Amino acid sequence: MQPANLLLITLAFAAIAYGLGYFRSRALAMPLGGIRHLKSLPFYYGARAALWCGIPALIVLGLWAAFQGHVIQTLVIGTLPENLLPGNEGEASLLLSKISNIASGALPKDFADPAIVAAADLLVHLREQSLMYMTALVVAVAVLAGFIAWVRIHPTLNARVQVEATLKWIFFSCAALAILTTVGIIFSVALETFSFFQKISFIDFIFGSHWSPQTALRADQVAAEGAFGMIPLFTGTLLISSIAMLVAVPVGLMSAIYLSEYANPRVRGIVKPLLEMLAGVPTVVYGFFAALTVAPFISDLAASLGIEASSQSALAAGAVMGIMIIPFVSSLSDDVINAVPQSLRDGSLALGATQSETMKKVIFPAALPGIMGGILLAVSRAIGETMIVVMAAGLAANLTGNPLETVTTVTVQIVTLLTGDQEFDSAKTLAAFALGAMLFLSTLVLNILALHIVRKYREQYD
Repeated sequence: MQPANLLLITLAFAAIAYGLGYFRSRALAMPLGGIRHLKSLPFYYGARAALWCGIPALIVLGLWAAFQGHVIQTLVIGTLPENLLPGNEGEASLLLSKISNIASGALPKDFADPAIVAAADLLVHLREQSLMYMTALVVAVAVLAGFIAWVRIHPTLNARVQVEATLKWIFFSCAALAILTTVGIIFSVALETFSFFQKISFIDFIFGSHWSPQTALRADQVAAEGAFGMIPLFTGTLLISSIAMLVAVPVGLMSAIYLSEYANPRVRGIVKPLLEMLAGVPTVVYGFFAALTVAPFISDLAASLGIEASSQSALAAGAVMGIMIIPFVSSLSDDVINAVPQSLRDGSLALGATQSETMKKVIFPAALPGIMGGILLAVSRAIGETMIVVMAAGLAANLTGNPLETVTTVTVQIVTLLTGDQEFDSAKTLAAFALGAMLFLSTLVLNILALHIVRKYREQYD
Protein backbone atom coordinates (compact mmCIF):
# COMPACT_ATOMS: atom_id res chain seq x y z
CA MET A 1 0.00 0.00 0.00
CA GLN A 2 1.28 3.44 -0.91
CA PRO A 3 2.28 5.77 1.96
CA ALA A 4 -0.43 8.29 1.07
CA ASN A 5 -3.17 5.67 1.31
CA LEU A 6 -1.59 4.28 4.47
CA LEU A 7 -1.66 7.76 5.99
CA LEU A 8 -5.40 8.00 5.37
CA ILE A 9 -5.93 4.56 6.91
CA THR A 10 -3.92 5.60 9.98
CA LEU A 11 -6.06 8.70 10.39
CA ALA A 12 -9.17 6.53 10.04
CA PHE A 13 -7.86 4.22 12.80
CA ALA A 14 -7.25 7.29 14.99
CA ALA A 15 -10.82 8.47 14.40
CA ILE A 16 -12.14 5.02 15.33
CA ALA A 17 -9.97 5.01 18.45
CA TYR A 18 -11.39 8.40 19.40
CA GLY A 19 -14.94 7.11 19.16
CA LEU A 20 -14.18 3.95 21.13
CA GLY A 21 -12.39 5.91 23.85
CA TYR A 22 -15.18 8.46 24.05
CA PHE A 23 -17.95 5.90 24.42
CA ARG A 24 -15.94 3.71 26.80
CA SER A 25 -15.44 6.65 29.17
CA ARG A 26 -19.16 7.40 29.13
CA ALA A 27 -19.98 3.74 29.70
CA LEU A 28 -17.66 3.59 32.70
CA ALA A 29 -19.21 6.77 34.09
CA MET A 30 -22.84 5.61 33.90
CA PRO A 31 -22.68 3.18 36.91
CA LEU A 32 -21.01 5.95 38.95
CA GLY A 33 -23.78 8.46 38.32
CA GLY A 34 -22.74 10.26 35.12
CA ILE A 35 -19.76 11.95 33.50
CA ARG A 36 -19.37 14.33 36.45
CA HIS A 37 -17.61 11.48 38.24
CA LEU A 38 -14.93 11.28 35.52
CA LYS A 39 -11.58 12.96 36.12
CA SER A 40 -11.82 14.53 32.65
CA LEU A 41 -14.49 15.09 30.03
CA PRO A 42 -15.18 12.20 27.62
CA PHE A 43 -13.67 14.27 24.81
CA TYR A 44 -10.23 14.00 26.42
CA TYR A 45 -10.49 10.24 26.81
CA GLY A 46 -11.31 9.94 23.13
CA ALA A 47 -8.53 12.34 22.16
CA ARG A 48 -6.05 10.39 24.29
CA ALA A 49 -6.99 7.13 22.56
CA ALA A 50 -6.69 8.80 19.14
CA LEU A 51 -3.25 10.18 19.97
CA TRP A 52 -2.07 6.82 21.29
CA CYS A 53 -3.27 5.15 18.11
CA GLY A 54 -2.11 7.72 15.57
CA ILE A 55 1.22 9.09 16.79
CA PRO A 56 3.22 5.81 17.01
CA ALA A 57 1.83 4.65 13.66
CA LEU A 58 2.67 7.96 12.00
CA ILE A 59 6.20 7.87 13.44
CA VAL A 60 6.75 4.37 12.07
CA LEU A 61 5.31 5.40 8.70
CA GLY A 62 7.50 8.50 8.50
CA LEU A 63 10.71 6.70 9.45
CA TRP A 64 10.04 3.83 7.07
CA ALA A 65 9.22 6.15 4.17
CA ALA A 66 12.32 8.24 4.90
CA PHE A 67 14.84 5.40 4.97
CA GLN A 68 13.40 2.73 2.70
CA GLY A 69 14.69 4.36 -0.48
CA HIS A 70 18.28 4.58 0.71
CA VAL A 71 18.24 1.04 2.12
CA ILE A 72 16.79 -0.43 -1.08
CA GLN A 73 19.27 1.44 -3.27
CA THR A 74 22.17 0.22 -1.13
CA LEU A 75 20.97 -3.38 -1.42
CA VAL A 76 20.51 -3.07 -5.19
CA ILE A 77 23.93 -1.51 -5.77
CA GLY A 78 25.52 -4.20 -3.58
CA THR A 79 24.35 -6.95 -5.96
CA LEU A 80 26.19 -5.49 -8.97
CA PRO A 81 29.55 -6.91 -10.09
CA GLU A 82 32.69 -4.92 -9.38
CA ASN A 83 33.09 -3.68 -12.94
CA LEU A 84 29.68 -1.95 -12.73
CA LEU A 85 30.04 -0.40 -9.29
CA PRO A 86 29.97 3.44 -9.41
CA GLY A 87 33.13 5.33 -8.55
CA ASN A 88 31.54 8.53 -7.26
CA GLU A 89 28.17 10.05 -6.37
CA GLY A 90 27.56 11.27 -9.91
CA GLU A 91 28.03 7.82 -11.41
CA ALA A 92 25.90 6.29 -8.66
CA SER A 93 23.08 8.73 -9.41
CA LEU A 94 23.20 7.95 -13.14
CA LEU A 95 23.33 4.20 -12.50
CA LEU A 96 20.37 4.30 -10.11
CA SER A 97 18.44 6.41 -12.60
CA LYS A 98 19.10 3.82 -15.31
CA ILE A 99 18.04 0.94 -13.04
CA SER A 100 14.87 2.79 -12.03
CA ASN A 101 14.00 3.51 -15.68
CA ILE A 102 14.42 -0.15 -16.58
CA ALA A 103 12.35 -1.17 -13.57
CA SER A 104 9.53 1.20 -14.56
CA GLY A 105 9.63 0.12 -18.21
CA ALA A 106 10.83 3.48 -19.52
CA LEU A 107 13.96 1.77 -20.94
CA PRO A 108 13.91 -1.62 -22.73
CA LYS A 109 15.71 -4.52 -21.08
CA ASP A 110 17.09 -5.86 -24.37
CA PHE A 111 19.87 -3.28 -24.66
CA ALA A 112 20.95 -3.27 -21.00
CA ASP A 113 23.58 -5.36 -19.23
CA PRO A 114 22.09 -8.53 -17.67
CA ALA A 115 23.39 -7.46 -14.26
CA ILE A 116 21.57 -4.13 -14.62
CA VAL A 117 18.38 -5.95 -15.61
CA ALA A 118 18.72 -8.26 -12.59
CA ALA A 119 19.23 -5.21 -10.36
CA ALA A 120 16.08 -3.63 -11.82
CA ASP A 121 14.06 -6.78 -11.09
CA LEU A 122 15.46 -6.82 -7.57
CA LEU A 123 14.51 -3.16 -7.16
CA VAL A 124 10.89 -3.90 -8.10
CA HIS A 125 10.81 -6.90 -5.74
CA LEU A 126 12.28 -4.97 -2.81
CA ARG A 127 9.89 -2.07 -3.31
CA GLU A 128 6.89 -4.41 -3.28
CA GLN A 129 8.15 -6.16 -0.16
CA SER A 130 8.88 -2.86 1.54
CA LEU A 131 5.35 -1.58 0.93
CA MET A 132 3.86 -4.84 2.21
CA TYR A 133 5.95 -4.89 5.39
CA MET A 134 5.37 -1.19 5.99
CA THR A 135 1.60 -1.62 5.70
CA ALA A 136 1.57 -4.58 8.08
CA LEU A 137 3.78 -2.84 10.65
CA VAL A 138 1.93 0.48 10.62
CA VAL A 139 -1.49 -1.17 10.91
CA ALA A 140 -0.24 -3.45 13.72
CA VAL A 141 1.23 -0.53 15.67
CA ALA A 142 -1.95 1.54 15.25
CA VAL A 143 -4.24 -1.28 16.37
CA LEU A 144 -2.03 -2.35 19.28
CA ALA A 145 -1.46 1.18 20.59
CA GLY A 146 -5.12 2.04 20.22
CA PHE A 147 -6.17 -1.13 22.06
CA ILE A 148 -3.77 -0.39 24.93
CA ALA A 149 -5.13 3.15 25.22
CA TRP A 150 -8.70 1.83 25.19
CA VAL A 151 -8.00 -0.77 27.89
CA ARG A 152 -6.29 1.72 30.19
CA ILE A 153 -9.26 4.11 30.31
CA HIS A 154 -10.72 4.40 33.82
CA PRO A 155 -12.66 7.13 35.65
CA THR A 156 -9.70 8.31 37.76
CA LEU A 157 -7.43 8.79 34.74
CA ASN A 158 -6.63 12.47 34.19
CA ALA A 159 -6.81 12.33 30.38
CA ARG A 160 -6.93 16.11 29.98
CA VAL A 161 -3.45 16.61 31.42
CA GLN A 162 -2.00 13.88 29.22
CA VAL A 163 -3.67 15.20 26.06
CA GLU A 164 -2.58 18.77 26.69
CA ALA A 165 0.99 17.66 27.45
CA THR A 166 1.07 15.61 24.25
CA LEU A 167 -0.30 18.49 22.19
CA LYS A 168 2.29 20.77 23.74
CA TRP A 169 5.07 18.46 22.56
CA ILE A 170 3.46 18.21 19.11
CA PHE A 171 3.37 22.00 18.79
CA PHE A 172 6.97 22.22 19.98
CA SER A 173 8.01 19.56 17.47
CA CYS A 174 6.34 21.46 14.63
CA ALA A 175 8.13 24.66 15.62
CA ALA A 176 11.44 22.81 15.97
CA LEU A 177 10.89 21.14 12.59
CA ALA A 178 10.41 24.52 10.93
CA ILE A 179 13.59 25.83 12.53
CA LEU A 180 15.56 22.70 11.67
CA THR A 181 14.33 22.88 8.08
CA THR A 182 15.61 26.44 7.81
CA VAL A 183 18.94 25.44 9.33
CA GLY A 184 19.15 22.46 6.98
CA ILE A 185 18.52 24.65 3.94
CA ILE A 186 21.21 27.09 5.06
CA PHE A 187 23.77 24.36 5.67
CA SER A 188 23.03 22.52 2.42
CA VAL A 189 23.40 25.72 0.39
CA ALA A 190 26.49 26.75 2.35
CA LEU A 191 28.25 23.41 1.82
CA GLU A 192 27.65 23.41 -1.93
CA THR A 193 28.68 27.07 -2.11
CA PHE A 194 31.93 26.21 -0.35
CA SER A 195 32.53 23.44 -2.91
CA PHE A 196 31.92 25.96 -5.70
CA PHE A 197 34.49 28.38 -4.29
CA GLN A 198 37.02 25.56 -4.23
CA LYS A 199 36.69 25.44 -8.03
CA ILE A 200 36.08 29.13 -8.80
CA SER A 201 37.80 32.09 -7.17
CA PHE A 202 35.63 34.01 -4.71
CA ILE A 203 37.01 37.31 -6.06
CA ASP A 204 36.17 36.36 -9.65
CA PHE A 205 32.65 35.42 -8.65
CA ILE A 206 31.92 38.52 -6.56
CA PHE A 207 33.59 41.11 -8.78
CA GLY A 208 33.47 39.39 -12.18
CA SER A 209 31.66 41.31 -14.92
CA HIS A 210 31.10 38.41 -17.32
CA TRP A 211 28.77 35.45 -16.88
CA SER A 212 29.19 32.42 -19.15
CA PRO A 213 28.88 29.17 -17.19
CA GLN A 214 28.93 26.95 -20.31
CA THR A 215 32.17 25.05 -19.73
CA ALA A 216 33.69 22.94 -22.48
CA LEU A 217 34.27 19.21 -22.28
CA ARG A 218 38.03 19.41 -22.97
CA ALA A 219 40.64 21.85 -21.71
CA ASP A 220 41.80 22.74 -25.25
CA GLN A 221 38.36 23.95 -26.34
CA VAL A 222 37.07 27.53 -26.29
CA ALA A 223 35.67 28.68 -22.95
CA ALA A 224 37.09 25.62 -21.22
CA GLU A 225 36.88 27.25 -17.81
CA GLY A 226 33.74 29.39 -18.25
CA ALA A 227 33.12 32.75 -16.61
CA PHE A 228 31.24 33.09 -13.32
CA GLY A 229 31.02 36.79 -12.55
CA MET A 230 27.77 37.55 -10.72
CA ILE A 231 27.69 41.32 -11.29
CA PRO A 232 25.64 41.13 -14.56
CA LEU A 233 23.06 38.91 -12.87
CA PHE A 234 22.62 41.11 -9.81
CA THR A 235 22.61 44.21 -12.02
CA GLY A 236 19.77 42.74 -14.06
CA THR A 237 17.96 41.69 -10.88
CA LEU A 238 18.21 45.19 -9.40
CA LEU A 239 17.20 46.82 -12.70
CA ILE A 240 14.05 44.75 -13.14
CA SER A 241 13.15 44.96 -9.44
CA SER A 242 13.60 48.73 -9.46
CA ILE A 243 11.29 49.12 -12.46
CA ALA A 244 8.75 46.85 -10.79
CA MET A 245 8.80 48.88 -7.59
CA LEU A 246 8.51 52.17 -9.53
CA VAL A 247 5.24 50.78 -10.89
CA ALA A 248 3.95 48.97 -7.82
CA VAL A 249 4.73 51.41 -5.00
CA PRO A 250 3.00 54.58 -6.30
CA VAL A 251 -0.02 52.75 -7.71
CA GLY A 252 -0.40 50.43 -4.74
CA LEU A 253 0.12 53.14 -2.14
CA MET A 254 -2.27 55.60 -3.78
CA SER A 255 -4.84 52.84 -4.17
CA ALA A 256 -4.55 52.02 -0.48
CA ILE A 257 -4.95 55.68 0.50
CA TYR A 258 -8.02 56.06 -1.68
CA LEU A 259 -9.67 52.85 -0.48
CA SER A 260 -8.99 53.48 3.20
CA GLU A 261 -9.69 57.23 3.43
CA TYR A 262 -11.74 58.46 0.48
CA ALA A 263 -13.77 55.62 -1.03
CA ASN A 264 -17.27 54.97 0.24
CA PRO A 265 -18.05 51.46 1.55
CA ARG A 266 -19.77 50.38 -1.67
CA VAL A 267 -16.85 51.38 -3.90
CA ARG A 268 -14.37 49.83 -1.46
CA GLY A 269 -16.33 46.57 -1.41
CA ILE A 270 -16.07 46.37 -5.21
CA VAL A 271 -12.61 47.77 -5.95
CA LYS A 272 -10.63 46.04 -3.20
CA PRO A 273 -11.57 42.45 -4.18
CA LEU A 274 -10.97 43.25 -7.86
CA LEU A 275 -7.56 44.69 -7.02
CA GLU A 276 -6.62 41.71 -4.91
CA MET A 277 -7.58 39.38 -7.74
CA LEU A 278 -4.30 40.36 -9.38
CA ALA A 279 -2.49 38.41 -6.65
CA GLY A 280 -4.30 35.23 -7.69
CA VAL A 281 -3.27 35.36 -11.34
CA PRO A 282 -0.53 32.77 -12.08
CA THR A 283 2.85 34.26 -12.90
CA VAL A 284 2.96 32.38 -16.21
CA VAL A 285 -0.12 34.36 -17.30
CA TYR A 286 1.71 37.57 -16.47
CA GLY A 287 4.62 36.20 -18.47
CA PHE A 288 2.42 35.65 -21.53
CA PHE A 289 1.00 39.14 -21.14
CA ALA A 290 4.50 40.62 -20.92
CA ALA A 291 5.90 38.62 -23.85
CA LEU A 292 2.94 38.94 -26.24
CA THR A 293 1.58 42.40 -25.42
CA VAL A 294 3.84 44.64 -23.35
CA ALA A 295 7.23 43.78 -24.87
CA PRO A 296 6.09 44.25 -28.52
CA PHE A 297 4.33 47.48 -27.56
CA ILE A 298 7.50 48.87 -25.95
CA SER A 299 9.62 47.75 -28.90
CA ASP A 300 7.27 49.35 -31.47
CA LEU A 301 6.98 52.54 -29.41
CA ALA A 302 10.75 52.84 -29.11
CA ALA A 303 11.16 52.22 -32.86
CA SER A 304 8.63 54.95 -33.67
CA LEU A 305 10.66 57.34 -31.53
CA GLY A 306 13.91 56.33 -33.22
CA ILE A 307 15.22 54.48 -30.16
CA GLU A 308 16.77 51.05 -30.48
CA ALA A 309 15.00 48.53 -28.25
CA SER A 310 15.18 44.77 -27.93
CA SER A 311 12.14 42.57 -28.44
CA GLN A 312 12.77 41.34 -24.88
CA SER A 313 13.60 44.04 -22.37
CA ALA A 314 13.96 44.73 -18.68
CA LEU A 315 11.30 47.43 -18.98
CA ALA A 316 8.65 44.97 -20.16
CA ALA A 317 9.45 42.44 -17.45
CA GLY A 318 9.69 45.08 -14.72
CA ALA A 319 6.45 46.83 -15.69
CA VAL A 320 4.42 43.61 -15.69
CA MET A 321 6.10 42.45 -12.49
CA GLY A 322 5.12 45.76 -10.92
CA ILE A 323 1.48 45.15 -11.89
CA MET A 324 1.71 41.74 -10.25
CA ILE A 325 3.08 43.23 -7.00
CA ILE A 326 0.47 46.02 -6.74
CA PRO A 327 -1.88 43.91 -4.56
CA PHE A 328 0.94 43.20 -2.08
CA VAL A 329 1.69 46.89 -1.58
CA SER A 330 -1.97 47.92 -1.68
CA SER A 331 -3.27 45.32 0.79
CA LEU A 332 -0.46 45.76 3.29
CA SER A 333 -0.65 49.55 3.14
CA ASP A 334 -4.43 49.49 3.44
CA ASP A 335 -4.27 47.30 6.54
CA VAL A 336 -1.61 49.53 8.12
CA ILE A 337 -3.53 52.74 7.39
CA ASN A 338 -6.74 51.29 8.80
CA ALA A 339 -4.82 50.25 11.94
CA VAL A 340 -4.10 53.91 12.79
CA PRO A 341 -6.44 54.83 15.67
CA GLN A 342 -9.53 56.80 14.73
CA SER A 343 -8.78 59.20 17.60
CA LEU A 344 -5.84 60.63 15.61
CA ARG A 345 -8.11 61.37 12.67
CA ASP A 346 -10.75 62.93 14.90
CA GLY A 347 -8.18 65.04 16.74
CA SER A 348 -6.66 66.35 13.52
CA LEU A 349 -10.03 67.19 12.00
CA ALA A 350 -11.13 68.84 15.24
CA LEU A 351 -8.12 71.16 15.08
CA GLY A 352 -9.23 72.37 11.65
CA ALA A 353 -7.10 70.23 9.36
CA THR A 354 -8.59 69.10 6.06
CA GLN A 355 -8.86 65.45 5.16
CA SER A 356 -5.85 65.63 2.85
CA GLU A 357 -3.78 67.42 5.51
CA THR A 358 -4.80 64.80 8.04
CA MET A 359 -3.66 62.10 5.65
CA LYS A 360 -0.33 63.75 4.85
CA LYS A 361 0.65 64.99 8.30
CA VAL A 362 -1.00 62.55 10.73
CA ILE A 363 -2.07 59.23 9.25
CA PHE A 364 0.74 58.68 6.76
CA PRO A 365 3.58 59.37 9.24
CA ALA A 366 1.91 57.09 11.79
CA ALA A 367 1.55 54.31 9.22
CA LEU A 368 4.96 54.84 7.58
CA PRO A 369 6.84 52.02 9.41
CA GLY A 370 4.29 49.42 8.38
CA ILE A 371 4.16 50.76 4.83
CA MET A 372 7.94 50.61 4.52
CA GLY A 373 7.98 47.10 5.88
CA GLY A 374 5.37 46.06 3.30
CA ILE A 375 7.33 47.70 0.50
CA LEU A 376 10.51 45.86 1.46
CA LEU A 377 8.58 42.58 1.54
CA ALA A 378 7.32 43.40 -1.95
CA VAL A 379 10.93 44.00 -3.04
CA SER A 380 11.80 40.51 -1.81
CA ARG A 381 8.89 39.17 -3.86
CA ALA A 382 10.15 40.99 -6.95
CA ILE A 383 13.70 39.72 -6.53
CA GLY A 384 12.50 36.12 -6.38
CA GLU A 385 10.30 36.23 -9.49
CA THR A 386 11.43 33.99 -12.37
CA MET A 387 8.73 33.21 -14.94
CA ILE A 388 8.03 36.78 -16.05
CA VAL A 389 11.75 37.45 -16.50
CA VAL A 390 12.27 34.31 -18.58
CA MET A 391 9.40 35.14 -20.93
CA ALA A 392 9.82 38.92 -21.19
CA ALA A 393 13.47 39.79 -20.46
CA GLY A 394 15.34 36.79 -21.87
CA LEU A 395 18.34 34.81 -20.67
CA ALA A 396 21.25 37.01 -21.78
CA ALA A 397 23.47 38.12 -18.90
CA ASN A 398 24.22 41.68 -20.07
CA LEU A 399 25.91 44.21 -17.82
CA THR A 400 23.80 47.24 -18.68
CA GLY A 401 21.61 49.85 -17.10
CA ASN A 402 19.50 50.36 -20.22
CA PRO A 403 15.96 49.13 -19.50
CA LEU A 404 15.34 48.59 -23.22
CA GLU A 405 17.96 45.85 -23.49
CA THR A 406 17.79 42.16 -22.69
CA VAL A 407 18.93 41.21 -19.20
CA THR A 408 18.50 38.28 -16.85
CA THR A 409 18.22 37.77 -13.10
CA VAL A 410 19.74 35.53 -10.46
CA THR A 411 16.69 33.30 -10.11
CA VAL A 412 16.46 32.72 -13.87
CA GLN A 413 20.08 31.62 -14.00
CA ILE A 414 19.58 29.28 -11.04
CA VAL A 415 16.79 27.53 -12.94
CA THR A 416 18.89 27.44 -16.11
CA LEU A 417 21.92 25.98 -14.35
CA LEU A 418 19.92 23.18 -12.74
CA THR A 419 18.01 22.26 -15.93
CA GLY A 420 19.24 19.32 -17.96
CA ASP A 421 21.69 16.49 -17.33
CA GLN A 422 25.10 17.45 -15.98
CA GLU A 423 27.43 16.35 -13.24
CA PHE A 424 26.29 17.54 -9.86
CA ASP A 425 29.81 18.39 -8.71
CA SER A 426 30.64 20.50 -11.77
CA ALA A 427 31.26 24.23 -11.42
CA LYS A 428 28.20 24.95 -13.58
CA THR A 429 25.84 23.13 -11.23
CA LEU A 430 27.48 24.37 -8.04
CA ALA A 431 27.22 27.95 -9.33
CA ALA A 432 23.46 27.74 -8.76
CA PHE A 433 24.05 27.20 -5.04
CA ALA A 434 26.48 30.11 -4.88
CA LEU A 435 23.92 32.36 -6.54
CA GLY A 436 21.27 31.05 -4.16
CA ALA A 437 23.48 31.87 -1.19
CA MET A 438 24.05 35.42 -2.43
CA LEU A 439 20.33 35.84 -3.09
CA PHE A 440 19.53 34.49 0.37
CA LEU A 441 21.90 37.00 1.97
CA SER A 442 20.39 39.84 -0.07
CA THR A 443 16.81 39.05 0.92
CA LEU A 444 17.92 38.49 4.52
CA VAL A 445 19.42 41.98 4.60
CA LEU A 446 16.18 43.41 3.20
CA ASN A 447 14.10 41.62 5.83
CA ILE A 448 16.40 42.78 8.63
CA LEU A 449 16.17 46.32 7.27
CA ALA A 450 12.38 46.09 7.23
CA LEU A 451 12.28 44.88 10.84
CA HIS A 452 14.69 47.65 11.87
CA ILE A 453 12.50 50.32 10.26
CA VAL A 454 9.36 48.96 11.85
CA ARG A 455 10.89 48.73 15.32
CA LYS A 456 12.58 52.13 15.15
CA TYR A 457 9.63 54.18 13.94
CA ARG A 458 6.73 52.15 15.30
CA GLU A 459 4.08 54.13 17.13
CA GLN A 460 2.22 52.39 19.95
CA TYR A 461 -1.26 53.57 20.82
CA ASP A 462 -3.57 52.82 23.70
